[in-house]
Amino acid sequence: MLTERVYTLFRESVEAKMEVGEALAQPIAAASSKIVDALLDEKKVLVCGNAASAGLAQIFSSAMIDRFEKERPSLPAVWLGSNISSYTAIASDQSFSEVYSKPVRALGQEGDILLLISTSGNSNNLIQALSAAHDRNMSIIALTGRDGGDIASLIGLDDIELRATVNARSRIHEIHLLTLFSLLDLIDNQLFGLH
Repeated sequence: MLTERVYTLFRESVEAKMEVGEALAQPIAAASSKIVDALLDEKKVLVCGNAASAGLAQIFSSAMIDRFEKERPSLPAVWLGSNISSYTAIASDQSFSEVYSKPVRALGQEGDILLLISTSGNSNNLIQALSAAHDRNMSIIALTGRDGGDIASLIGLDDIELRATVNARSRIHEIHLLTLFSLLDLIDNQLFGLH
């Protein structure tokens, strides 16, 4: 009984990825090129998300700074949740809705990219970060789920939304992780010829 359930979960995961894979292929390729162009222009990627999406943000930024599949030079990425003292100070003294927008205003520069990850697309702190990034003339790459939420309506013409159009939160996270791995692979390939 339990082994059948495990097989069902694996099958549902594969089916969800295949369901959205064709629609995401072109936007993921475009997002990777946008990141590569920014890196070649000596810009950086700021990354944020909440809960499990924060973990995904951390995975992406650590792979940029260290390596993905093969050794290569470090690439500039900042996980905005990494400074716990600043994070908790902002949440305590100001508002949790500003935990990412304040660092974006402090660290973000014109031409940088904000990569934000949200299953619902409705988190106020991510919406505030998106707004702060637009104020700093940064581009947005948003990984969203379901219908894209409020973030989808705030995406600008130069921004890219990578939406996992499924409903299960676990499937959205799995698709987001594969999307991030795809971005990392394409970035390494374009910059270093790594496969």
